Parts: sequence; structure tokens; C-alpha cells
Amino acid sequence: MEKQEKIVSMFNDIAGTYDVANRVLSMGIDKSWRNKACNLAFDFYGKKSISKIVDVACGTGDMILFWKKVANENSINLENIVGVDPSVGMMEVGKKKLPDVEFIEAGAASMPLDSDSADIISISYGIRNVVQRQEAFDEFARVLKKDGLVVISEFTKNKKEKLLDHLTDFYMNKILPVLGGLISKNKEAYTYLPNSIDEFLTTENLCKELKLAGLEPIHVKAFSMNISTLIIARKI
Repeated sequence: MEKQEKIVSMFNDIAGTYDVANRVLSMGIDKSWRNKACNLAFDFYGKKSISKIVDVACGTGDMILFWKKVANENSINLENIVGVDPSVGMMEVGKKKLPDVEFIEAGAASMPLDSDSADIISISYGIRNVVQRQEAFDEFARVLKKDGLVVISEFTKNKKEKLLDHLTDFYMNKILPVLGGLISKNKEAYTYLPNSIDEFLTTENLCKELKLAGLEPIHVKAFSMNISTLIIARKI
């Protein structure tokens, strides 16, 4: 578990500048990715009243803001949303932005939540930082209600076949660490982030792991030159 602890410590260290760095480094494009994830999930779930959404690896609460906004825009009654993250530093920033939201310090593989209690579990740009990934998917299946959804947004590992793939790779490995380092004063963290994508498994293997946990992928789509992939899976 040393690797997991090191990752948590790194996120604690960059928590104060994380939101600014995110917007600059993604050029704001992550907003459209998050928006699409929420809208599609609500469409697939098809209910106008949702009792609970759990946002895992919630960080500073970015995705929670989108769940609330999109629910409001679609006249969906969202009764409760909970943020779960092992990084206290990141959640402290989130609590300032979202004082009405409950934040729980916990890892994805062991959440102090009731079985069959959540309608939707989301994890945005965080699953590659979960060392015990299969255990996390098993835990998601436990916490979800039957027919509940897992919504995963993640930077994905791609074969570098086209010019755009190489340009994306250059940005992620050469530009991002420098810019992220300047904003956060922690270049190591922003060197880790692109490396963690290269070390991450493919979308196909991620879908296989979800199926092993009883979570059936019903929607898989890549956005913005395959930089980000959205996977929505249903508990069967």
C-alpha cells in the first residue's frame, strides 16, 4: 500500500493549486467532458428523482458541482450527493466550495457506505490512481442499487498511430509537467500524472474488470482526439 499512500500524499501537496492547474492544463475542455458524463448518465438512468450519488476520488469537488448543475438543468431531484477521497487536503478545498456536501475520507476499495444505497457512483480522472482497482469495482457493485450506474471518466492509454496522437503525447509528457510544476510548485506531481496514463490499462481491459464485478458497460466513448474516455456501466 506504499504506492497508494505516496499518491495520496502527492495530492495533498498540490491541493491548493489543483483547480487552477486543472483548468489551465485542460484549457477548460474538461468542463465539456464532465457535462457530457452527467447528462448521459441521467439519460441512461431515466429517473427524475435520485436519492444518492457518490463521487469517488472526488478531490476538490469539481464533479460534484457538475452533478448538481446538470441535475438542476434537467429538473432532476437530487436528494443527496457524497464525496469520497483519501486525500484530506483535496477535500478541505472541496468543503470550502461545497459546505452543504458530506465529504468522507476513504479509499475507493473500502467505503463506509451501506450496500445497495447509491443510484450512481462516479469517478473522474481518478481510477488510474487506485492501486486496488478490482477491489474498488467490487466495492462499487456492493454500494450500488440494482440497475445503478458507475460513471468513469479517465485519460486513456492509446496506441500512438497518428500525428495527433504524437502531438497529444508531446503535450502530456513535455508541456504539462512544466506548466503544472510552475502553477503548483510541484513538478514531480505533474510528471507522475502523464506517466500514470502511460502505465494505465486500455479501455478494453477496464471494461473486462468492470464485468468481473458485475458491472456491465453500456456506453463507451472517447472525446477530444481520444484524450478522455467515458465509460458508463450498469449493475446487473
